Amino acid sequence: MSTSEEVYAASPLDPVATQRLVDENQVDTSAFDHVVDKARALVARYPVARSALLPMLHLVQSVEGHVSQAGITFCADQLDLTNAEVSAVATFYTMYKRRPCGEHLVSVCTNTLCAALGGDAIYAELREHLGSDGRPLGHEETSGEPGAPGSITLEHAECLAACDLGPVLQVNYEYFDNQTPEKALEVVKSLQAGDKPHPTRGAPLTDFRQAELQLAGFFEGRDADLDGPSAAPETVRGAKIAAERGWTAPAMPEHAEFPPLPEKK
Repeated sequence: MSTSEEVYAASPLDPVATQRLVDENQVDTSAFDHVVDKARALVARYPVARSALLPMLHLVQSVEGHVSQAGITFCADQLDLTNAEVSAVATFYTMYKRRPCGEHLVSVCTNTLCAALGGDAIYAELREHLGSDGRPLGHEETSGEPGAPGSITLEHAECLAACDLGPVLQVNYEYFDNQTPEKALEVVKSLQAGDKPHPTRGAPLTDFRQAELQLAGFFEGRDADLDGPSAAPETVRGAKIAAERGWTAPAMPEHAEFPPLPEKK
């Protein structure tokens, strides 16, 4: 008999037994006691508490390196939501991990353009390097003990929004542009050795949990990370040429005619 069936069978005829089952199946959220103030600060940012769910899931992930069942319960308690409502969001977005991540998360873009330019080859190279016992590392699997120094979780990602600089990979969501299998392997080996190679653009590397804390909106003395260059010269080259040559887009007419909407059938 499942837990829910046991609770149903015990209630309402035996309230003592029902309460015992509820108590036995309570989830321990004490791991998040030290971030309760941060959770309340997140709630205070929004007119409706449930709007804080996405950053709060990042906050939870910064504590344990993934979104555990305890993390889901913590979010539900803070936002007055059900566990099911929180789980629906946590399982929808791939940025919330359901298994513990390594010290670093390495994401390789394998969408169409990056794949054609070498992204598939990069992903295959890293899978082989990080695998063990003759088996390549799988998607969202971890090489090393999760969270331990030098451990790496590898994933293939659907478009990292840097098509003009492909193939690209990210380490803890910071960009490494114009990659090759050899360059990507060098980055990963540096991470395993405890180094933090500088991204092509963006903030200096931290680790996955610190990056998650920043995604929740807490920089813990690293506010300068916001000043890291986010656009590559290639990305803004067109805008720069237009500015140098005085090119501008035609002004929007005051009374623009829009085409009629098609009839509904």
